[in-house]
Amino acid sequence: MISKIYISHCEQDEPLAQELARSLWAVELESFSSLYRKARILSLGERIRFGIRQSDCFIPILTQKGAGSPEVNQEIGLAVGTDQLIIPLVEAEVELPILIHHLQPIVFSSEAYEDALGKLIQNLRELTRLDWLKIKCPYCGEEMTQYISPQEEIERALLAGTHLETRCSYCQKSIHMDPRTFRPML
Repeated sequence: MISKIYISHCEQDEPLAQELARSLWAVELESFSSLYRKARILSLGERIRFGIRQSDCFIPILTQKGAGSPEVNQEIGLAVGTDQLIIPLVEAEVELPILIHHLQPIVFSSEAYEDALGKLIQNLRELTRLDWLKIKCPYCGEEMTQYISPQEEIERALLAGTHLETRCSYCQKSIHMDPRTFRPML
């Protein structure tokens, strides 16, 4: 069962990593990152090794800068060496590093990053059990938990170009959600 995911990225790709972490949070998956700010008593190397060893899945974000980053490539090497499940998120036109060249990546463009996140979540959903969804109400700010929409409902919304809908259990306002990332839309 997948419950913790390590996100590898270069410093320039921090906004992409944060967006991925928010999407994983929405489906109740914990994420670690190489730029993890907690446990400062440990060296960065120890935090990286701990994060990768404790994770069930490793997701490198590979843009031009990320694929050329020595740190990202070292993290990939550690993930391969510890036999992690690796699902690369790769920007169009970027080649996979040699250690993971044989893997099937999820390709994205800067204009359609949310589409790639939707594919990633769908693949994770096929690999593990994702039952719950966390939503922060954009109106009252309360966090709530509910069952995740069935995949068929998500696919219908994607095909129709519409949103998913739910209701805040606190303020009772209707909330529209992006069917790819489950993020509330205003």
